[in-house]
Amino acid sequence: MNLFKNKKSNITLLLSLFISMAAISIWNLDILIRFYHSFQNGTLTMERVRLDIAAFNFGRKSSVVPVDIKTSAPDGMVQVYVPEGEFLMGKGEVYKNADSPQHTVFLDAFWIDIVEVSNAMYVKCIQAGICTELASDNIYYQNWVYRNHPVTYVTWHQANEYCQWVGRRLPTEAEWEKAARGTDGRMYPWGDEAPNPRLANFSGSMIHEAVSVYRYPLGASPYGALNMSGNAREWVTDWYDSKYYLSSPRTNPQGPENGIENSMRSGSYNEDGREIAITSRYRHEPQSAGLSRGFRCAE
Repeated sequence: MNLFKNKKSNITLLLSLFISMAAISIWNLDILIRFYHSFQNGTLTMERVRLDIAAFNFGRKSSVVPVDIKTSAPDGMVQVYVPEGEFLMGKGEVYKNADSPQHTVFLDAFWIDIVEVSNAMYVKCIQAGICTELASDNIYYQNWVYRNHPVTYVTWHQANEYCQWVGRRLPTEAEWEKAARGTDGRMYPWGDEAPNPRLANFSGSMIHEAVSVYRYPLGASPYGALNMSGNAREWVTDWYDSKYYLSSPRTNPQGPENGIENSMRSGSYNEDGREIAITSRYRHEPQSAGLSRGFRCAE
């Protein structure tokens, strides 16, 4: 009788495991497709499989508890609260800090999206008749399989248009950096530990494309925001000026009054560990839609 019960329990356990794995596979078909393509071109290895699965952080939970959260009605985006106060902005080390010397900045409190705006969210804006279609190079954004991937091939104008539609705005460069690093001057959202495939999607993760905005919970910023290093570059509202930090206001800096290119942050899946540091600055012309250019909003 006990043996029968054990067999029955084992069958139930195996059945539950099968159902769970099937559900994971269905809701994460992007991974299976990526593995299939890698198999087809002869690049699939157990290491690549292991590194891709590491993004889920199975069995481990982030210790970050947001100060406060709320949900935006138009797109369902969860926002995390960033309190007012000072923080260290810019690079303290000598290496490559010509355009971002370290300085103290005071910011009023604000909210920022917990994740990058996803394909599904952007499609809602298109369906509402507000946002415009993306560049033809983006063949994924209306595909259900990639619904939770960060929307990319977005111009600065399209990002700004979306944020206005949901009653928010693009973050300033200073807001973005504080939301990513907190007040202790850390190099990455999770601290000073070098990036690894459990923390961020970068060149070392060997994925070579964006993944769901909800992955890498262990890489959360001090306020609970995800993927603020790697995955997709993110537009901010500021014009880019390599010398702006030398004369910028110490309270709520809004960026230069004019310019040719807009600033971007985060780095992407293409960059190495050093390039996805919080203080790394990127720039592109506002009308430029690129492979790994996405965004998140603030309020």
